[in-house]
Amino acid sequence: MGALLAVLKPLGWFNAFVLKIGRAIGVVAMAAMVVAILIQVVFRYGFNNALPWPDEAARFCMLWMTGLVAPTAFRRGGFVAIDMVPLALPRTIGALLNLFLLIVCLTVLTVAVQIGYKEVTGFGGKFATASLYLPLNLGFSEWFRIPRSWMMASLLVGVALLISVNIELILRNLIKLLGGSKELPAIPDAEMAGAE
Repeated sequence: MGALLAVLKPLGWFNAFVLKIGRAIGVVAMAAMVVAILIQVVFRYGFNNALPWPDEAARFCMLWMTGLVAPTAFRRGGFVAIDMVPLALPRTIGALLNLFLLIVCLTVLTVAVQIGYKEVTGFGGKFATASLYLPLNLGFSEWFRIPRSWMMASLLVGVALLISVNIELILRNLIKLLGGSKELPAIPDAEMAGAE
């Protein structure tokens, strides 16, 4: 169990640190998404002149917000979970069932990270977005079309973070099975997350 705790502590610290940054960026992305949608609503219905870029900008921000915030929800237990079966079973069998489900989840995430990598580096990632541009200078005389791969990188980053969190949760469940629940460091806000 000491070896598991030795691996868990730095992984838990890494996840807490990176996910805190991800949540901050996710908040900024959500705010930018709301601003883009409001701009589109005002121009479409107020001026009867829909702009081409706000929809794509909102989608870009939504994908990054999801990719950066979903791992925090997973770590804190905030995803919708059906826990009636594990709670109805004896504690050890319920913990083994949770461990099995986390391993299945890790398998799915491993496939998803490969898909994310192919989306970023493959054929689709070589194209640029239709209407998102970044200025290359302060005079706004040169513009750069944002590559689609920047948008799809949110999938790759999000799934990679989910894998890191999943490994941490597997280690936590193994330590609980071995009777080391008291030695586990707490996950902040984990007790208030989840659907009731």
